Amino acid sequence: MIQRGHHDMGGQPAGKVEPTEHDYPEWERRVDAMVQLLRGGGRITVDELRKNIEALPPDAYDKLSYYEKWISSLTQTLIQRGLITTEELGRKMQEVEQRKR
Repeated sequence: MIQRGHHDMGGQPAGKVEPTEHDYPEWERRVDAMVQLLRGGGRITVDELRKNIEALPPDAYDKLSYYEKWISSLTQTLIQRGLITTEELGRKMQEVEQRKR
């Protein structure tokens, strides 16, 4: 028997979905643009992104917003593909943190 993943809500009661229009923060637009550019350039696939979102631990999956899941998945995909290293990512994160001070 195949066990349902935490992310799989198909057929489960979840209430009505209320579609809303809203303006996206700049960081969400940038995440979307990065994904589209990397997909269009053949660097990543939708399947990789979906797999890495579905692999999030249940607590992270429930806590993260839509685009936070995307950026987490994109990061994992780029590392798995060897396009970035965890060391490069760590250095860049420190650089960005220093700019905020």
